[in-house]
Amino acid sequence: MFKRSILMLASLLLVLALLIACAPPATPVAQVPAEPAAPAVEPTAAPAEPAASAKLILATTTSTADSGLLDAILPDFEQKFNADVDVIAVGTGQALEIGSKGDADVVLVHSRKAEDKFVADGFAKERFDVMFNDFIIVGPGEDPASIAGMASAKEAFGAIADASQPFASRGDKSGTHNKEMAIWASIPITPTTDMGWYNSLGQGMGDTLVFANEAGAYTLTDRGTYLSMRDKLPNLAILVGGENLAENQDKVLLNPYGVLAVNPELHPHVNAALAASFVEWITSVETQQVIGEYGVERFGQPLFYPSSAQWQASQ
Repeated sequence: MFKRSILMLASLLLVLALLIACAPPATPVAQVPAEPAAPAVEPTAAPAEPAASAKLILATTTSTADSGLLDAILPDFEQKFNADVDVIAVGTGQALEIGSKGDADVVLVHSRKAEDKFVADGFAKERFDVMFNDFIIVGPGEDPASIAGMASAKEAFGAIADASQPFASRGDKSGTHNKEMAIWASIPITPTTDMGWYNSLGQGMGDTLVFANEAGAYTLTDRGTYLSMRDKLPNLAILVGGENLAENQDKVLLNPYGVLAVNPELHPHVNAALAASFVEWITSVETQQVIGEYGVERFGQPLFYPSSAQWQASQ
């Protein structure tokens, strides 16, 4: 009985094994691919606003403005330094006064004695050469005082005074006015409006030239401003100083320009960093090259000649 039970159990296990072996394989469960995770959305940054441009106040003589030089060179500075330059074009005396009060960051002028005093008084730490041109004497083409071709301004001024011919003075304490007064003092003559022929206008170079043209008067002018306005001055001619700087026989008539950054120790509110950049830029060889080329195409000669230490070292 026990043996028969063992046999039956063995038979059942055999049948069960056969059934499992013959059963079809289980159908695999399809795996649904997981959707890729959505990329993290970065918050959209607001477009950066352009940096506000810095402001530089430049006090300068009217000749740099009237001649068109500043219009030719300042856009380069403004672009390179993201700056806006506010130009105050007045006589050199006024420009230096503005600088001494801290109402300008930098000055560009042409009266060496006054510039040296500006430094000595502490309003600037240093003066830097920038450029030069020269003064000439212009007057009516008929030249009633007969000064045409004279070698010196002193001689010509004496002839104008002797002939009591109209003379137009800027009368504004500018570099040109200072030069004019120095020439009168060398004669010596102290002209006044009471003399009838002497006109003290208190005007810039451009307005003084227009007056001289209309009144048939003589005047002292920087060559650059005269050449830039020559087409508007049909009644005036160059009588002393020649047609270009090389022909000017009177070395007294040389006209140097200097740049001075206002001293931030006296006026902490000035834009000292931008003023220093301006000084470095205007005395650089690159800008000096542009200054030396200005006017050549139109007038056949430069209106200003570069003279910075960097320029001199590059020659």
